[in-house]
Amino acid sequence: MDSILDNTKRPSPEALLEKAEEEHRGRLKVFLGAAPGVGKTYEMLEVARVKKQQGIDVVIGIVETHGRRETQSLLQGLEIIPRKQVHYKNRVLEEMDLDAILIRKPALVLVDELAHTNAPTSRHPKRYMDVEEILAAGIDVYTTLNIQHLESLNDVVAQITSIRVRETLPDSVIDRADEIELIDLTSKDLIQRLKEGKVYVADQAQRALKNYFTEGNLTALRELALRRTAQRVDDQMLHYMQAHAISGPWSAGERVLVCVSENPNVVDLVRYARRMADRLQAKWTSIYVETQRYHTLNEQTRDRIAEALNLSEQLGADAVTIPGRNIATDLIDYAKRHNITQIIIGKSERSRWFEILHGSVVHDLVRKAGNIGVHVVAGNSDVLQEKVKNDTAPIHETEYETSIVSAYFYSSLTVLAALSVGLVINNVINIPNISMIFLAAVLFSALRYGLWPSLWASVLSVFSYSYFFLQPLYVLSIAKPSNIVALVFFLIVAILTSNLTVSLRSQVRIARGRANETAELYNFSKKLAAIGSIDDLLWAAAYQIANMLKVKVVLLLSEGDDLLIKVGYPPEDQLDDTDMAAAKWAWHNELAAGNGADTLPGAKRLFLPLKTERGSLGVIGIHKEENSTGPLLSPDGRRLLDAILGQTAIALERIHLVEDSDQARFLTEAGRQLSILLRAVAKDLKSMTQLFTNAITTMEQGKGKDALSNKNLLSLNEIKNKNHQIKWFIENIYDLKKLDENQITVEPLTINFENFVTELYKQIEEILPYHKIDLQSDIDRQEFSFDGILLKKILYNIFFIIAQETPVETKVFIHFFIEQKYIYIEIKDEGPSVLPEELERFRKKFHEPLFRKSSASFGLGLYLCCRFIQILDGTISVMNREDQSGSIFNLKVPISLSQDQSDF
Repeated sequence: MDSILDNTKRPSPEALLEKAEEEHRGRLKVFLGAAPGVGKTYEMLEVARVKKQQGIDVVIGIVETHGRRETQSLLQGLEIIPRKQVHYKNRVLEEMDLDAILIRKPALVLVDELAHTNAPTSRHPKRYMDVEEILAAGIDVYTTLNIQHLESLNDVVAQITSIRVRETLPDSVIDRADEIELIDLTSKDLIQRLKEGKVYVADQAQRALKNYFTEGNLTALRELALRRTAQRVDDQMLHYMQAHAISGPWSAGERVLVCVSENPNVVDLVRYARRMADRLQAKWTSIYVETQRYHTLNEQTRDRIAEALNLSEQLGADAVTIPGRNIATDLIDYAKRHNITQIIIGKSERSRWFEILHGSVVHDLVRKAGNIGVHVVAGNSDVLQEKVKNDTAPIHETEYETSIVSAYFYSSLTVLAALSVGLVINNVINIPNISMIFLAAVLFSALRYGLWPSLWASVLSVFSYSYFFLQPLYVLSIAKPSNIVALVFFLIVAILTSNLTVSLRSQVRIARGRANETAELYNFSKKLAAIGSIDDLLWAAAYQIANMLKVKVVLLLSEGDDLLIKVGYPPEDQLDDTDMAAAKWAWHNELAAGNGADTLPGAKRLFLPLKTERGSLGVIGIHKEENSTGPLLSPDGRRLLDAILGQTAIALERIHLVEDSDQARFLTEAGRQLSILLRAVAKDLKSMTQLFTNAITTMEQGKGKDALSNKNLLSLNEIKNKNHQIKWFIENIYDLKKLDENQITVEPLTINFENFVTELYKQIEEILPYHKIDLQSDIDRQEFSFDGILLKKILYNIFFIIAQETPVETKVFIHFFIEQKYIYIEIKDEGPSVLPEELERFRKKFHEPLFRKSSASFGLGLYLCCRFIQILDGTISVMNREDQSGSIFNLKVPISLSQDQSDF
């Protein structure tokens, strides 16, 4: 039985589950260094070559040698997965080919620079996310990392080096690593390597020596790397002990446990534990063992316990509350399971007689500690006496005393009732075990009224049994020695039974409370699943929080750049300035603010951010009644609130996703209807423009043109020009449809550039018949390979915009030139300048007119220009002229040279 109940002899379920999950994943080994140049990549490649010689399938996913010859030589003999080329902003970036690695599926892959940020078009924004996918596929990974890239150390590194590291990764990546190998090098050796050019080239090395690679910086970074590695190794040791049911402590690293109690000096004890943990550079935990005594404490004492646990969390400890019967035994069991090496407990101020009757937790803890160090800390006696006086004085004037008196009174009545029943039964039937009736009364008193009333009932039962049922009757004396033994053992059994019953009663009460919380959370989750609107969700969350935590609640959600009250329980219409300031700070910074927080503690309420995957959607504010004392939330209350907020955030995210889905469905249908409408309009317009074209052609070719006056002839030319623009607009509508259906691709052809420019100039004259065209070309080569059709579409749309937005008789300058396999086209006009706030708006489909002059600009032409230039892998930009009014369009389009021009 003991082996079954002893948790220290069983493996931890969490550790076993973690170990089982790791069996289906690849193993991650991190080569960690304090700074660049310590030899992480070199060591990784050397280990990989040994693995290769052992017959393990090793490939290189990506390794950066930075031109170091020693590192490059280690690449020989290892298979290298070709890098993937990513085109972004006129640059070709090389990234690790994740898909190729997953298809190749080696046993081990080398991935350098774990904190690297991938190109924007990659599947994952960060390289460590690529590694996570590789590990999930069952492939082992070796990788390298510098200590300054850990997110938790970002501020520390910036303070040390005065340089803010932009590429960071979560600490959880390191925490999940199966192995960490520290590649250590002294500061002087690293600086020497830098001077010898083994880290950076000469110019970079000199800058690094002045700014980053100072001896002080490197020493501090080295200490960070050593401490972080030691912390991870300590965690691995603890998991190993838990998975193999090894009873601690193993004193490889220090762990401190501070015992929180109702002692008035407990807050000072917590601060002492923090100072001790700092001296030992150790993790520490604050623990409270909740026994049946907890339910007899007054509210002020409970608040002090909660305050101590809250302070522990603020000072960096893990605050833990566990149910228990024997405080010393439960503390030792917890310490052994979590490899605690030092226990801190406050000195008891109780009397010697109290310790004789009830035992001493301190003495029991010292006897049972074994290899665990126990520190008994004495508090300030004067302060302690004052606090005890203040705490205990009001108790005698409250209902607590009345309830205790009532408990003793009703326990006495229970014994009297048992005596009456016993006398009746004894007169009717003479049974030898009449004492069992009194034992039943003791059990009832223990269940109903607690320990001390049940002990009182035990004493009364002994005297009643002796007086009324043992010879000589009705005298407090016992004739037979055997009756004395029976009476003594009856008293012992009664006391033991009452203790056991009270202990079980306390555990049942605690378990019932936990079960009620779990049931309420479960019912709340079911309620959330059936809610479809945000308002109903907020009302349900506010009621649940108020009901379970006994607080007042207000919920605020963001609308644009402001926070608005959505729900209050009880109803709340407005907040004062201090509360609103705290609410907005919590919303913007996604941290707690207000009452009990570090920021704006003078506020009435405590505000917590309501976060989802979309970010902070709003805040929740809670507060107690005006006359309430003690901390707003205990650690258990905070965890309960976090659980409710977590479920609420998930439900909010679900509602938003449903709304997004409905919106996407609506937009898809609207887009389909718009596409149908545009096709119908384009078809009708095409028929009309064809009629206009035929009429204009007839007039130009017949005798009617000679009979027209100059004014009418100008009108005919204007109609001809507008008809041409409408035809091009119809062509744009068809192109837009093709773009949306991904039907437009690059089709490069070998084109005679002189013929291309000549044909383009003729078309420009038709589009801009009343403008002065100045076309210059610095390109003397004849043939290039590019998509001339798409390039013409881009240029025609630009010229149509110029035709609409610039005055007649103004000059349009067009310049072609070539550099490094790119055609550059510069187009200048003399029309109105573009407003600064509109320069970036032209990339949007159907935007408002780019220029303020004309409302005839549809915006579709420029949108198509941007889409077409992206397909061509080129660029387009718009800017204002500096010498005069007007705009400049700059285009850059890649080309391929013919064989006889490859040296161009």
